Amino acid sequence: MHASSTRYSVCSISDLPEGQSKGFRLSAFGPDDFFLVNQAGVIHGYRNSCPHWPGATLPLKKGDYLDESARYIVCHGHNALFEIETGRCISGPCLGERLTPLTIEVDQSGTVFILTHTASL
Repeated sequence: MHASSTRYSVCSISDLPEGQSKGFRLSAFGPDDFFLVNQAGVIHGYRNSCPHWPGATLPLKKGDYLDESARYIVCHGHNALFEIETGRCISGPCLGERLTPLTIEVDQSGTVFILTHTASL
C-alpha cells in the first residue's frame, strides 16, 4: 500500500495579498471548505472547521478569517485565536488544539496548489 497525492490549483499568489486571507469552496454552494492566509509571503492553509466544535465554520462573513490586527486566525463563533504558522489555538475554548492544516505548494509562476493524499493498493 502506498499513498499518492493530487494537486489542485486554487489561485494565484497575486490573488492573496500579504496579511490577508481568502476562503474557497469545493462545491458550488455552502460555506468555504478551506482557507489560505498570506503571512509575509508564505501561504498557510487550513480546513474551515473549528476544533472546539468540528464542522463549525470560523468566519462571520466570507473571507473574514483574521483578527483586526491580521496577526491571528479567529473563530468568530467561539472567539478562539489561532497562530497563523501552526494553527494552534492560543486563546479560547479549544486552547492547545489545532486547526487541520493543508499541504500547500506554490510553483515558480505563483500558482497556489493544495495537495490531497490518498492511499492506494
